Amino acid sequence: MVWERVMQVVRKEFRQTLREPRMRGVLLVPPMMQMIIFGFAVNMDVEHVKIGWMDLDQSVESRDLRQRFAASPYFEIASDAASEDAAQRLLDRSEVQAVVRVGPGFGSDVKHRRQTEAQVLLDGTNSNTAAIIGNYATAIIGVKNRELLQEQQREKLVGRTAQGPVLLRIPNVQPERRVWFNPELRSRNYFVPGVIVNIITLVTLMLTAMSIVREKEIGTMEQIMVTPIRPIELMLGKTIPFALVGLFDTLLVTAVALGIFHVPLRGNFLLLMAASMLFLLSTLGAGLFMSTISETQQQAMMAAFFFFQPAFMLSGFSFPIRNMPEAVQLVTYLNPLRYFMEIVRGVFLKGSGFDVLWPQMAVLGVYGTLILFFSAKRFHKRLD
Repeated sequence: MVWERVMQVVRKEFRQTLREPRMRGVLLVPPMMQMIIFGFAVNMDVEHVKIGWMDLDQSVESRDLRQRFAASPYFEIASDAASEDAAQRLLDRSEVQAVVRVGPGFGSDVKHRRQTEAQVLLDGTNSNTAAIIGNYATAIIGVKNRELLQEQQREKLVGRTAQGPVLLRIPNVQPERRVWFNPELRSRNYFVPGVIVNIITLVTLMLTAMSIVREKEIGTMEQIMVTPIRPIELMLGKTIPFALVGLFDTLLVTAVALGIFHVPLRGNFLLLMAASMLFLLSTLGAGLFMSTISETQQQAMMAAFFFFQPAFMLSGFSFPIRNMPEAVQLVTYLNPLRYFMEIVRGVFLKGSGFDVLWPQMAVLGVYGTLILFFSAKRFHKRLD
């Protein structure tokens, strides 16, 4: 292999790719725009939930419960419903995401320490949001229940003695919660590293997929075939420029994640870049293979999207892999995006090092080598 010939192809690819202002914009603007749009749009935090209030009791206790919901940072009482039909209209028109219904006799039951209830009607269109809203409402009502229990215990203890103050010690177990890696439970810290993976995959996959087929469309493939350049040299010359573009985009979107979204980077940045290089072996090899089997750039682009969409869905970006059916979980082991997603989130959020992430990096290295090998075999056949 003559590296001078490889570098000639590399220079040709850079000139061909960067000579048009539109192509230069494609390499820079879309990754930044996707990062910013996804970073702001992909947010699973549930805050300032608009709820309706239906008070059929109008007692001191029901108003106290309303005040607790209004004081919560998670809820905003947007409307009052005077009847069942009014509450249903609020949910049907999506004016509120939940309605709290306090039935008649609520205050009397609370005063006399009888079992009572406050009903929470949820809009279950988005099941995840509905579950979170239900947990918030249950927590507020749970605080009220604990206060009522403590008051009841106090009354019993005071009633047993008429002499002197009573030291109240109500036996209970208080849970103490501590969240590691993402203490504020910001969904953006979880999703933005995944967005980095998807942007790098899409950009490098599409650019490489159109590299060989572009030569066919403009009629220069025959000229390349009669030159003394060997297939492996041409393959390296085609992939090295886009590998550098992929690394540059990795730096770019990582800077956006740190500077705009303030996602913590607790791990080693050099380890992240090393893992990115291993991952690029897979995406560049897959893009090269798609380019050899396509006749037009449109076909190559469609093939890239056909590969990207299933790989994206099975990467664990949005849906935990452990929640998928077992058969689908087995399929995810063949997906390079799964391993790179684990590496990126581990480096960003957990500060994981090579001693923890080496299995994922080893798998990426093996997959990348195999994909590049089979792409080179296919590439060789197209040149013969």
